[in-house]
Amino acid sequence: MRNLNIPKNWPRWTKLTIAVSALVLLSSYAPLPGLIAQIKTLGELRVATRTGPLAFYQGPNGAPEGPEYELAQRFADELGVKLRITPMRSYAEIYAALTSGQAHIAAAGLKIPMQSVPGVEFGPAYQRVREHLIYRRGAIRPNSLSDIGDADLEIAAGSSQAKTLEEARNSDPDLVWVENASTNSQVLLDAVADGTIDYTIADSTEFALAHDVHPDLRIAFDFPGSRPLAWAASNRDPGFARDMMQYFSRLKAGGELAAIVNRYYGRSEDPELAGGPGFMRHLQSRLPLYQQWFVEAAEQSSQDWRLLAAIGYQESKWNPKASSSAGAHGLMQLTVETASETKVTDLSDARQSIFGGARYFRQVYEKIPAHVPEPDRTWFALAAYNIGYGHVEDARVLAQKAGRDPDSWREVRDFLPLLEQERWYTQTENGYARGREPVRYVENVRSYRDLLEWAWGDGPNPATLN
Repeated sequence: MRNLNIPKNWPRWTKLTIAVSALVLLSSYAPLPGLIAQIKTLGELRVATRTGPLAFYQGPNGAPEGPEYELAQRFADELGVKLRITPMRSYAEIYAALTSGQAHIAAAGLKIPMQSVPGVEFGPAYQRVREHLIYRRGAIRPNSLSDIGDADLEIAAGSSQAKTLEEARNSDPDLVWVENASTNSQVLLDAVADGTIDYTIADSTEFALAHDVHPDLRIAFDFPGSRPLAWAASNRDPGFARDMMQYFSRLKAGGELAAIVNRYYGRSEDPELAGGPGFMRHLQSRLPLYQQWFVEAAEQSSQDWRLLAAIGYQESKWNPKASSSAGAHGLMQLTVETASETKVTDLSDARQSIFGGARYFRQVYEKIPAHVPEPDRTWFALAAYNIGYGHVEDARVLAQKAGRDPDSWREVRDFLPLLEQERWYTQTENGYARGREPVRYVENVRSYRDLLEWAWGDGPNPATLN
């Protein structure tokens, strides 16, 4: 360090001013700590994201879920810090959070853009997506964009799909499409499924999620090439790109990256229809092993055993060794958190699982307002068992705002699927949810319960909880 030669006869304040200025000048030559060091010093990893099935949302128990959440949580765990994840409305807002220092990284299902974003650097591609032209089974399948003719082709305004079509128009000047500024790809996929529009374009990840709900959706053809998904960060620390590369390399080598991708984008088996041969076979081979425990659990919690048995079949097909990619286990598919709340110490123990499931169903049932009439209160409780009480309450609030009866399952079930659409779930307290799942769940459980009632006689009404 250079010596500061300050004349002794200078006023003291002048000496102090020069000394401080010199120290500031000298400190400017000291390298700033890297982003990893800053995160560890702060004790938290600040992540900007978007709410939705491809990034982050609240699960049935209010616990955070989503592929980007899992990736970010693992990164925070590696660094030994807490995770603070903040959903944002737009990509512009996300990039601004990075350049201003509000967020350390953006984990939001970001496609690496064709043109660079000022002040932003992207990490390694952890997944690649293709763009599909989507149509509905039974409709005419086009082999190219020129085959669409005057049919309805609709996409989200400002999306990457819009750029794809603009490039295609260079070779097909007659190509026409609609850009909708008030929707997103998931909503447009719903519209293709119900026949409102003929075609849309969706990423492979978006299609995988939609196909699970709408098995009639089909891929007409793929557009050339693929687009990488990656995290983003400020470019102020060039070394952080290396840190991201190493992190994703470790995930890939250990198989964890593939497991997360498959958990959220892998297609699930088609749900078995109630009354199918599998159910009738299990009715004779599996149910007798557990029926008495269903009866005892029902008596203990003032429920109908056939309703509990129907829940058990929907959850696991009465298989005590069943487990789901979402972390649920056992015959009644309880999570570790739910098991702790319901005093279940062994999730693979069929008896404990049945009694724990009965206690948990009773808990969610009692959260439904007592003035809600039966059987609607039971149907709401089933939906809450599947998706969480908070999301069911969100749908009831939306129904009430629309002038519909929030105490009627028939009315509210129309609003649950809206929790998948950004313009609706942003109005709710608990945000995004896979709202179609509880609708199917309730219908299936009711069907299984009706078959059990038929097999064992009418008996007491299943919806007689007090």
